[in-house]
Amino acid sequence: METLAQRAALLRESLQKSQSGTHAVVSILGSFDSRLSALDAAMRPIQVRTHAVRTAHENIDRTLRSADVILTQFDRTREAEREIQKGPHENLQGFLDAVDRLRSIERFFSSNRSYRSSDGVLNHVNSLLSKALVKMEDEFQKQLTQRSKPIEPDRLFDCLPSTLRPSSESHPEGGKNPSHSENQQNSEAAVYSPPALIEPRFIPFLAKLAQQLVQAGCQQQCSEIYSEARASALESSLKSLGVEKLSKDEVQKMPWEILESKIGNWIHFMRIAVKLLFAAERQLCDQVFDCSQSLRDKCFSQITKNSLATLLSFGEAIAMSKRSPEKLFVLLDMYEIMCELQADIDTIFVGESCSQMRESALSLTKCLAQTAQKTFSDFEEAVEKDATKNIHIDGTVHPLTSYVINYVKFLFDYQSTLKQLFQEFKREDGTGSELATVTMSIMQALQNNLDAKAKQYKDPALMHIFLMNNIHYIVKSVRRSEAKDLLGDDWIQRHRRIVQQNANQYRRIAWSKVLQCLSGQGLTSSGGSGQVGSEGGNSSGASRAAVKERFRSFNVLFEEIYQKQCGWSVPDTELRESLRLAVAEILLPAYRSFLKRFGPLIENSKAPGKYVKHTPEQVEVLLGNLFEGKQERT
Repeated sequence: METLAQRAALLRESLQKSQSGTHAVVSILGSFDSRLSALDAAMRPIQVRTHAVRTAHENIDRTLRSADVILTQFDRTREAEREIQKGPHENLQGFLDAVDRLRSIERFFSSNRSYRSSDGVLNHVNSLLSKALVKMEDEFQKQLTQRSKPIEPDRLFDCLPSTLRPSSESHPEGGKNPSHSENQQNSEAAVYSPPALIEPRFIPFLAKLAQQLVQAGCQQQCSEIYSEARASALESSLKSLGVEKLSKDEVQKMPWEILESKIGNWIHFMRIAVKLLFAAERQLCDQVFDCSQSLRDKCFSQITKNSLATLLSFGEAIAMSKRSPEKLFVLLDMYEIMCELQADIDTIFVGESCSQMRESALSLTKCLAQTAQKTFSDFEEAVEKDATKNIHIDGTVHPLTSYVINYVKFLFDYQSTLKQLFQEFKREDGTGSELATVTMSIMQALQNNLDAKAKQYKDPALMHIFLMNNIHYIVKSVRRSEAKDLLGDDWIQRHRRIVQQNANQYRRIAWSKVLQCLSGQGLTSSGGSGQVGSEGGNSSGASRAAVKERFRSFNVLFEEIYQKQCGWSVPDTELRESLRLAVAEILLPAYRSFLKRFGPLIENSKAPGKYVKHTPEQVEVLLGNLFEGKQERT
């Protein structure tokens, strides 16, 4: 117990010491808290002053930076002003850079209107920009005027394919005159090289000026300056080439010989204008106004509208002039060139601004097609109603026949063009073509007219010679031309039969009386001694007087026919020989037979040569003189 009491006393003593230590520590910590609070109170003013100093420094730095930016803008303005004063001529790039700097400065001060100097600087910058625009407009106009020169004809001709260039002997306005088929081949394989309207090294210069003017909102002034300069150069180029501004009345009053030459020139002019000049103008517009599609289309339209209108106006005057057969082929030539150029026109005159010009060109193409189609109808009608009375007395081929056949032959040089003209080459029933139909109609009209002209001949035999000659000429010409395949073998065979029918009719009508003279009918009787009597008669009972009369009649008729038909003409050698042979085949056997049978009666009479004037051989020789178209003596 005593031990426990001692331990308890020690434990109590230790607890008292620990409590005393705790109170001491608490007292010390309380003292620290008081000191820290006092220190914080003492440091707070210093912290406030430090923050204020830091903020002041930041404000000073910011102000210095802003001042530096503003001073830089002032420096840039002064530099730009010096370049603007110099103008664009000496250093275009430096001038344009200065304009860009001024625009940048203008944007800076517009977005920082709080600066006291902003308004003054903006006024100065805008003044400089206005001066720069005036200088750029002046320079743009000056450069275009200096660089936009007319293209001489020789330069244009050098840009054409070699096959379409004028020969040294030809008129300066014209070109070579190859055949129509050669022209078609040439145009298909032709390569055109549009000329450089302005030296290439100056085009970027103009493009940069145009871009600056457009960005400044000066599209209208820029467009007017460019269009005026280029339109003047284009019109001068066409004038040097030979393009004339003619009214429709002037065109329609021109003599055909002059007009035909001008139409040929017009075809060359259209090709040169579209494929060279207009193409080059489009290319130049695209390069100069690369910054604006609508502006380049508008400018191109303004530049070319008058020149294109002048060219199309001539074509319209021809299309609307009085129709005549000789105009058909130039109409087809004009229609052909318009068809050839239509794709180029659609490509070059692209955009809404050029829509009216595209429509005008297409309208002319359609107008030419309609006029050509009507001329076909007029020609067919004119052929059938041709009322010329001056038929040839020799029955040869009528001029109308050769004219129509040559006309039709020329048509076949235009088959591809006519295919476009008729729009649908195959007929609905698929049995032929529009060209075949037209050709057959023209041929039928010609045949109807020839039938009418043949009736003017009083001699029926000559009438058939006339028809035979003309139909044979038609058939032979068709067989040797492309019309053969189009009209077909049936048509040819049918008309060959007509030729043969007329030849047979001629032979029957012309020689029937002569053959009657060589007939034994009426000269013999069943009763007769068969011996030659004193005044006539033989073993067959023929009368010498009757035989003499027959020979006399034969001589008169033969000589009459011979004299007349030597003056008739069968111009085709093969047909002439076959007709002579056909006559000989019926006449010579009959004459030989008659001479053999009744000649002895004359031989034993007085002056037999008076009645038997010709041997069969001599008759055959004389027949060889027929249809030469000249008078012969027997």
